[in-house]
Amino acid sequence: MNGNRFGRLFQVTTFGESHGDAMGVTVSGCPAGVELDEEAIQYELDRRKPGQSKITTSRGEPDEVTINSGTLEGYTTGTPIGMVIQNKDARSGKYEPFITAPRPSHGDFTYSSKFGTRNWGGGGRSSARETVNWVAAGAVAKQVIEQSDHDVEIKAHVNQIGDIEAPEVTFEEMLEHSEENEVRCAHPETAEEMRDRIDEYQEAGDSIGGSIEFEVRGVPRGLGAPRFDSFEARLGQAMMSVPATTAFEFGLGKEARTYTGKDRNDEWTFYEGDRDDVVAEEGDPIPVENDHGGLQGGITTGLPIYGEVTLHAPTSIPKEQQTADWETDKIVDDAQVIGRHDPVLPPRGVPVVEAMLYLTVLDFMLLGGRINPDRLDGHPGEYDTDYHPSSPRNE
Repeated sequence: MNGNRFGRLFQVTTFGESHGDAMGVTVSGCPAGVELDEEAIQYELDRRKPGQSKITTSRGEPDEVTINSGTLEGYTTGTPIGMVIQNKDARSGKYEPFITAPRPSHGDFTYSSKFGTRNWGGGGRSSARETVNWVAAGAVAKQVIEQSDHDVEIKAHVNQIGDIEAPEVTFEEMLEHSEENEVRCAHPETAEEMRDRIDEYQEAGDSIGGSIEFEVRGVPRGLGAPRFDSFEARLGQAMMSVPATTAFEFGLGKEARTYTGKDRNDEWTFYEGDRDDVVAEEGDPIPVENDHGGLQGGITTGLPIYGEVTLHAPTSIPKEQQTADWETDKIVDDAQVIGRHDPVLPPRGVPVVEAMLYLTVLDFMLLGGRINPDRLDGHPGEYDTDYHPSSPRNE
């Protein structure tokens, strides 16, 4: 199976299946000299893990990460970083009715059609559990960026569940409030409404969709390229890879179809050093507005990159549905997916979206030479560094 790698220089290759022994990820292209904090990686995994509230699956996975390679005495060495997260609470028996009778709207039938077989427990490779690997890799990328000379901040929050939409919030409100409630909505009053609506669907044995809004600040201008390697093209690949994503937009997004060219075009001015959301030197030309979402011609402008990701309702629901068993040639009218599943995806999707943003931004920064791809200190040829191991013979 192809399609298990993401990135050009900062490459993430993942393995594992929902009910297999473990999930795992190899990160290649991480510069040497990064002081890697395993607790910080675990923190991000805890934000994504199941069982953290009543609106998430009750599957009891601790999602404890083990770093098996790529570090020495707490610092990255420039070699591949291998991380493993064991599966502790897999219960495949509940999926036996669907071995030859595919669950509605899942990847069961398409996987079997492509490969002639599949790991049916919990959806196997197609399960959203695979994103645990992405979050672990994204946590590494986050630490690389944080220890670089660039002040990049990334945050996402749930801005809509069903027909309940949060009012526009500031980046500061996203930072302050999105982790204060189970829904991860940065508008506390709307978060309560969202929670009540989720409960209604959960009690009815159904599920509901929603969306995640994100913003990235501090990305320097000049990253990306026109056409196939444009920043938005690669970002679109990242976001559309998130399980259950049905739409991705940046800047004005779909609202751009209602704007005239005159209204949408960003006029230019000179930076006066009075904005903390712009990466520019005083006197540099900058766009006055930011309807383009920090991107023009496929290249970053130095203004915030923002957008939205839409996730459909979880397809695993306990309500009775119809399927067809190809082994018996019979229609099954009372198929029920009894396993442990989320009634809504965006709350646990927030750390996944943030991880993919960190991976995308770091990859472009390495490609653009803003961070040395070999070593974080940017001093090639220097061997006697603070992070090089000392010889015990010299002590």
